[in-house]
Amino acid sequence: MQTSLAAAAADGAIGEATNELTGEATGEALGQRVTGAFALIDSLVRQGVRHVFGYPGGAILPVYDEVHRAETRGQLQHILVRHEQGAAHAADGYARATGRVGVCMATSGPGATNLVTGIATAQMDSIPLVAITGQVPSYAIGTDAFQETDIWGITLPIVKHSYVIRRPEDIARIVAEAFYIARTGRPGPVLVDIPKDIAQTFFAYVPTPAVNLPGYQPQPQGFTAEQIQEALALLRSAERPLLYVGGGAILANAHEQVQALAERFQAPVTTTLMGKGAFDENHPLAVGMLGMHGTAYANFAVQNCDLLVAIGARFDDRVTGKLDKFAPYAKVIHIDIDPAEVGKNRVPQVGLVGDVGAVLGALWQASSPTETPLTQPWLQQIALWKEDYPLQVPHYEGEWSPQEVIAEFAKQAPHAFYTTDVGQHQMWAAQFLKNGPRRWISSAGLGTMGYGMPAAMGVQVAFPGQPVICISGDASFQMNLQELGTLAQYELPVKTVIINNGWQGMVRQWQEAFYDERYSASEMMGGMPDFVKLAAAFGLHGMLVTAADDLAAAVAAVLAHPGPVVADFRVKRDENCYPMVPPGASNSEMVGLPEPKRSRTVAV
Repeated sequence: MQTSLAAAAADGAIGEATNELTGEATGEALGQRVTGAFALIDSLVRQGVRHVFGYPGGAILPVYDEVHRAETRGQLQHILVRHEQGAAHAADGYARATGRVGVCMATSGPGATNLVTGIATAQMDSIPLVAITGQVPSYAIGTDAFQETDIWGITLPIVKHSYVIRRPEDIARIVAEAFYIARTGRPGPVLVDIPKDIAQTFFAYVPTPAVNLPGYQPQPQGFTAEQIQEALALLRSAERPLLYVGGGAILANAHEQVQALAERFQAPVTTTLMGKGAFDENHPLAVGMLGMHGTAYANFAVQNCDLLVAIGARFDDRVTGKLDKFAPYAKVIHIDIDPAEVGKNRVPQVGLVGDVGAVLGALWQASSPTETPLTQPWLQQIALWKEDYPLQVPHYEGEWSPQEVIAEFAKQAPHAFYTTDVGQHQMWAAQFLKNGPRRWISSAGLGTMGYGMPAAMGVQVAFPGQPVICISGDASFQMNLQELGTLAQYELPVKTVIINNGWQGMVRQWQEAFYDERYSASEMMGGMPDFVKLAAAFGLHGMLVTAADDLAAAVAAVLAHPGPVVADFRVKRDENCYPMVPPGASNSEMVGLPEPKRSRTVAV
């Protein structure tokens, strides 16, 4: 039997207020009295939220009371993390893998500040995230009350937008606006701070207002037909074109449009760390990742191209090397949804502001199936670079190389979702994994250690039947290892692969190359836990893999285990990640390249 919404607010039943499965309001719901906490959770459900990652505390307890009731009704699932930073990273990974807005929650004070690194990670990589924080009662704000922090002010530089809820009547509007802002235009994180008394106040609830933000212009289509023709003229006359594809293509789900344009104009494609998956790296036109640890042939291509088509990319310093030497012979077409990015680091000949998929679609429609590309000599040159400068998978007697381990996972689990932490293992993973769209999940802009395993939790929650593998390092893994408890509680079968060299690997490599081998505070052997016993302490399956083990069999065993796994792969301690563009150098000045078979060029 259904009840009124007023009764629902008292006993936790939705009744005639909303449909228990869909959260759709009935006419009788309008204007009924509920708490602010009820309105907040109901608004989340109406936005399609089915999973929330968080950790409770005093100021947000009224909201968690409604979370409990919503879970009882089967409307959403709350995933209890062991640290709020884990909640933000899990919501981030969930968003990257699904394309939907991720949601995390924390209480006031330290709970809110523990979200900051995760919010900044999402902001740097343009990930749609809504972070909900509890706050001390509104009448206590500014009094240095227990667990009071100005999280609105703290996060102001690292969010797309933020709110402090001052009236319960504003909750439905603010939540609707927060989700709209987070996912439209260039995506990003939005903070919603709710004081405890607002969450407890009863008021006349009017759910799901229409979003009306006249001052917010996402600009999904700011380009003109004339600009499209200008871009096509450059593409048609280019002899050495290169498509430079960034994370914007992933966010726009534009991988099919990227491939169609590349094939029509026979233009090779390079991707950034954020752009991995936007183009099939097994495709003949693929040249892999460019930049500091990109492939040699991608970096040679960008340094010698005569037309660079930047697609949802921002000319980041780890991509360009020395900026004034980047793509020195190239004219530039820059496609981006954010007008602030077009011309920020490199002034293009043609700037096309709009959704990447829409712009590429317009270029496709305006071009002809009978285009006659001039690129055959260029493709021949790139083929020679690929042959002369392949990525290296070294083998050593008595120890595994990190590249061997990652390459074996790529071989046995090519279609898995992969998350990474940050450092050498991240770059090796980027070099050797050939991921599909949204199956590469990595902190690129902020470079956040401790990101990989919590992000993998979010991916696994979103895709419970899919294989999810976290490639981590021994130093990165220890940043958020407490989330093994979350994996155990929810039986999330994430496979965590620790590339264990006993160092902060990339720090050690830089200290070796640029600081005369002064290894200050980068050696991690002292105090390193036994990762197998650590996994067992959480009730998880742990594995130690050394050179005495069969690598292929060990990888197969990791993948075959039905539950979570922590696999400690002991690898060569002093292996460096190459190629590498030294700081201040151009992308053609890579170190660590193999000796070419012979010096070969073709006329281009």
